[in-house]
Amino acid sequence: MTSKLILAPGKERPVLRGHPWIFAGAVQTEPAKTSPGATVMVLSARGEELGWAAWSPASQIRARLWSTEVSRPIDHAFFKRRVQAALDLRRATVPHFEQLDGVRLLHGEADGLPGVICDRYADYLVLQITSAGGEKWRDAIADALLAQTRLGNIYERSDSDVRQMEGLEPRTGVMRGAALPESLSILENGVRLRVDIAHGHKTGFYLDQRDNRALVGQWARERRVLNCFCYTGGFSLAALAGGAAAVLSIDSSAEALNLAQANVKDNFPELEPRAQWLKADVFEALRQLKTQGREFDLIVLDPPKLAPSRHHLERAARAYKDLALFGLRLLAPGGFLFTYSCSGAMSAEMFEKIVADAAADAPAEAVIVERLRAGRDHPLKLSFPEGEYLKGLALRKL
Repeated sequence: MTSKLILAPGKERPVLRGHPWIFAGAVQTEPAKTSPGATVMVLSARGEELGWAAWSPASQIRARLWSTEVSRPIDHAFFKRRVQAALDLRRATVPHFEQLDGVRLLHGEADGLPGVICDRYADYLVLQITSAGGEKWRDAIADALLAQTRLGNIYERSDSDVRQMEGLEPRTGVMRGAALPESLSILENGVRLRVDIAHGHKTGFYLDQRDNRALVGQWARERRVLNCFCYTGGFSLAALAGGAAAVLSIDSSAEALNLAQANVKDNFPELEPRAQWLKADVFEALRQLKTQGREFDLIVLDPPKLAPSRHHLERAARAYKDLALFGLRLLAPGGFLFTYSCSGAMSAEMFEKIVADAAADAPAEAVIVERLRAGRDHPLKLSFPEGEYLKGLALRKL
């Protein structure tokens, strides 16, 4: 017998508009004796069948919509279709998709698979599941990925904090195929980058910044570059590849800096003298650089998520403003500032206003050269604006 979730009167509109989340406050009647991740039929208060969803009793997001095609069940064939559609989208829109060995294949809600992420790194797929529904169907999703990519290895990185909100325990390790090699790397824009799948941030690397790293490389020639929150040096390597005169990279993680230095040695051993590394808190380091009278021609500010939820927005806004303020003050006239937020709770409009306020306080005249976002392998569902987590600005200081 099909479990049913009945919405409160008037709460069906977001579902009808294609939004994939159903919050606790929208539910009138919860499905009885239904296990987490099980498929439920979503009904309006008038009894209209709206679609199939995954039930998640531990979360404030009580259900995540799989499909509004009520006549087609959620089964193994469904996940085959969704994975195939995701790959077809990327083949049609991502330049040189078949040649990329570092690319996102599944992007959660945007690909109709809420809470399911899959990235490719060379011959390994890295699967990250953050929803009860994804957990229920993890084997079906893995089967579809292996069949349609013709790869044999899946490593699971289901260790995001979001799983706790779903009542799920973290899980990492080999899911299918061979154990991870001692060293694994991908080729991006002509640069070979080592990736730590088992312990690195996210699924091992920030694939969403691939196109933005390429842009930094295009504008870095003969410039003095400062890369803050450099992690394993993606932007630093892009700048060196683009002919930067010097690159100072700052991060608080010694392990990340070691990997970044190894990346430089692997690619440009002759350019090692141009690369400097600083293990420090970025906020404190920026203050010290200003005190020292340092100046740079291109600055990258790519901090980790500072606003995990709306409750953290006020504090995050202050931090983003401080970063932009110091970045503009350290930037030479004619220089470029790349500044980012990867906080989904912060809108692009709010982030732009914060940066504008920082420019007014600096004070600095600057123009927006380009608004930045994640690459095309990170699509955005029109009815799910919350999916636009990465937003950035490329500014030129006048």
